[in-house]
Amino acid sequence: MTDTDRPFDSLALPRFCGVATFMRLPQAASADGLDVAVLGLPSDNGSPFRTGARFGPQAIRGASVMLRPINPYRGNIDVFSALRVADLGDAAVVPGYMPATLSHLEAAVHQVVDAGACPLLLGGDHGVSIASLRAIARAHGPLALVHFDAHSDTWDTYFGGERHSAGTPFRRAVEEGLVDPHRSLQMGLRGSLFTPDDVEQSRRLGYEVLSTDDMLAEGPTVLAARIAQRVQGAPVYLSFDLDVVDPGNAPGVQTPEVGGPSAREMMAILRALHDLDLVGADIVECNPLYDGPGAITALLGATVAAEILAMKAVLARRR
Repeated sequence: MTDTDRPFDSLALPRFCGVATFMRLPQAASADGLDVAVLGLPSDNGSPFRTGARFGPQAIRGASVMLRPINPYRGNIDVFSALRVADLGDAAVVPGYMPATLSHLEAAVHQVVDAGACPLLLGGDHGVSIASLRAIARAHGPLALVHFDAHSDTWDTYFGGERHSAGTPFRRAVEEGLVDPHRSLQMGLRGSLFTPDDVEQSRRLGYEVLSTDDMLAEGPTVLAARIAQRVQGAPVYLSFDLDVVDPGNAPGVQTPEVGGPSAREMMAILRALHDLDLVGADIVECNPLYDGPGAITALLGATVAAEILAMKAVLARRR
């Protein structure tokens, strides 16, 4: 790695200087030569209630300038000595038009995958995930989904038959053969329901489902072992909806649900994950319009993304 491959040194150039890329990484026009490419998917076309997640990628980037390159939770690894990472900016979208937007997003993620890089995607509402899953599964085959969320997002349709929204991507992913549900988990579900089948519908699709209570009762170490056993060495897509965290710690989301884990509890779970063959990940539902002046949800999203990078860095160093 050269100095131009690394983030700006915040001890030399203050954090409030320069263009806000993720963790102050270099900007790049393509993913050629990268191990991981950060890409924004700034669409909230699929949001059924609160809009504003289209501004999530920039909010996460803005908060990410607080983060540093060495991860002390994974052996003090210097992430950007192990990985070549750059920020590609945002994919194009067509505001108000879901099918056209999904086509643009899929093409942008496909370019990252085709270059041999792992996409680290900043949403956007959860409707963007079907586009990234299509692009990544095209290269890797059916994926094991590790999904943290207060909601299952396996509804069939919304509003008179619309098949694509923030609440449908993981049903479409099974129907399209993008995800192997029998090697996948949905964790953190809680809250009131539309119908008594809202959770059971995921199990009928083949997903393993854990409520927030189940997830916290198992604890990070046992839960991480359960995840590792379930994915069984398959290529993994990690999807992290920020509403899995309690709104006291993450108010700036599309669909908050009380009674969730704290930010500390959620980070402990992520830091217990090891040896996942991550071929893609997204952090979605950051809505800065509801985040307040402290931008704590955006900072949480940035920290989750940084932890995913550290997980990839450890595996890269071993290889």
